[in-house]
Amino acid sequence: MLWFRQLEAGRDFARADRVATMMDNFVYLIGDVNKREAIVVDPAWDVDGICEIAEADGMKIVGALCSHYHPDHVGGAMMGHTVQGIARLLERTGGVPIHVHAADIPYVVGVTGVATSDLTPRRHGDRIEVGDVHVEWLHTPGHTPGSSCFRCKNALLSGDTVFMSGCGRTDLPGGDTEEMYRTLHERLAALPGDLVLYPGHNYGGASAPLSEVRRTNPFLATDGPSAFRAKRDAPR
Repeated sequence: MLWFRQLEAGRDFARADRVATMMDNFVYLIGDVNKREAIVVDPAWDVDGICEIAEADGMKIVGALCSHYHPDHVGGAMMGHTVQGIARLLERTGGVPIHVHAADIPYVVGVTGVATSDLTPRRHGDRIEVGDVHVEWLHTPGHTPGSSCFRCKNALLSGDTVFMSGCGRTDLPGGDTEEMYRTLHERLAALPGDLVLYPGHNYGGASAPLSEVRRTNPFLATDGPSAFRAKRDAPR
């Protein structure tokens, strides 16, 4: 049986961290109730607090999925702030598998300081199992080369690929506006609309059916790559 928790930085963990609260990251826990095992998606800011939430429900963290390499999702230095992340998870658990898309592994190593050998490379279509629960790995580049979404039953965890009313920026190292357009208008367009989208940040909401996001998100309504680029690159 599926066990699923959506946790928000500053509300459910890292409550005393002003930067974490400002960033509004979501962290997810996915597990098998019967096996009492779980994986954590994008463990950052307060890894001990995240693990304690799982443990309070009787669940053991047996791995992590990383949607992309940015420090607010995997740990590292950011805005003059040191973000706790996968390095701490490895210490706390004694070394669980850390799943990262192969294209983002060099970046993850660079920002977190973990060894390449600490990371398990993943590609599009891979299936990660936690007990009897299966998570499908979807490669959705654009925000970073290895940006990924995770599909589990009727849930789509989108990281920073797409939010309720926006999408991930493409002006940081590894970002690619053309790839982001293809991800939003081709790769994600092929998914069923009844999937429930769970984003990596609370930017405009915590969840919604993918069909609704397609109807209301302006970045999913642009007509062609040029119009998308103009909207993506417009001053904010």
